[in-house]
Amino acid sequence: MTEGPRTGGPGARGAREGAPLDVDALLDDPHRRIVVCCGSGGVGKTTTAAALALRAAERGRRTVVITVDPARRLAQSMGLVELDNTPRPVPLPETARGSLHAMMLDMKRTFDEVVREHADPERARQILANPFYQTLSTSFSGTQEYMAMEKLGQLRQSGEWDLIVVDTPPSRSALDFLDAPKRLGRFLDGRLIRFLSPPANGAFRLLGAGVNVVGSVVGKIVGAQFLADLRSFVSAFDTVFGGFQKRAERTYRLLRTPGTAFVVVAVPDTDALREASYFMDRLATESMPLAGLVVNRTHPLPPGPGSRLGADEALAAAASLTEAGTHPIAAAALRLHAERVRTHEREERLRSRMLAAHRGARVVEVPARPEDVHDLAGLREIGVALAGGVRGSADTEGTTEPRGSTESGETAPEA
Repeated sequence: MTEGPRTGGPGARGAREGAPLDVDALLDDPHRRIVVCCGSGGVGKTTTAAALALRAAERGRRTVVITVDPARRLAQSMGLVELDNTPRPVPLPETARGSLHAMMLDMKRTFDEVVREHADPERARQILANPFYQTLSTSFSGTQEYMAMEKLGQLRQSGEWDLIVVDTPPSRSALDFLDAPKRLGRFLDGRLIRFLSPPANGAFRLLGAGVNVVGSVVGKIVGAQFLADLRSFVSAFDTVFGGFQKRAERTYRLLRTPGTAFVVVAVPDTDALREASYFMDRLATESMPLAGLVVNRTHPLPPGPGSRLGADEALAAAASLTEAGTHPIAAAALRLHAERVRTHEREERLRSRMLAAHRGARVVEVPARPEDVHDLAGLREIGVALAGGVRGSADTEGTTEPRGSTESGETAPEA
């Protein structure tokens, strides 16, 4: 959003309490190669990421968006039958100056690709068939976040894209995206795993008897078959160990460069804003570049003199009409207005409290939509709302300009 006050809506509040987030400048910057949308689950990261990617593509950039949302709704909104682990072209109108591809992260397939790339064929076969690996690659805590980082690294290294937009996995805590890759790398390269692996040679061969004794005790606890599978996995995986930690470190360095921007996504409730605040603090601690905060599903007051009517005044007027037995529709409208005002005031308090701890944070608010996104037009409306209601030169004709709370965009809940 470029000039908050001129919109008279979300931007006006952003100007008072935080600089407005200029989304178009963020997307148009030729040095910006990665945008990471992060936040707690259910705040609309997936659709926000898709809307940003679409807007960037229509403004002239070769863009790919990585989503983790398995719902077919998002694929259908992009005109695709389905999404998978390979970037698929999204059909755009002729007015679009760039291109858009989309993919849905398949963590197991990505893990398998890493194994095949860094191990010889026979060792890769042993790893992929190992029961312990099959569990690790599908359900180990942190695997999805780590594989999102792996895929990001692969796409960046390919050089095919001007801009990569990443929808981070929906975790209980937004911090998992930063913590999990390191956690998985430490696990795979950890002392316990090394200890459970078969003794090698040289000096370690002398420890074989002691390790076998301890191993038999561990086997009784976790099961002999599990221990055998784990040892077989570690033995075959040995040549791939070091690469995990190195790639995690390389991706972290990439995330800290000026070519990357983090967009924190939240909704105006206590838990989501608390998560967003924690994440913004963590980004500052890690020296990672924060672009700004997107607050979805807000409830701004409609423009016009009626918006200045307070909740108590509206309820009093509604009560008078009800008591007089006249204008029941007007009384109902006044009660709805009072409810809207109180919702708006509560959101304002939460927002102000959060921004007080993050002076200078750039903010854009996206008003609530009456329905989910079903097509590119819906995503485009969200992109317009993210840009503060400002139409870009690539916006297609016939798109409805957002107005108030019913026609401007808001990200639909994530699956």
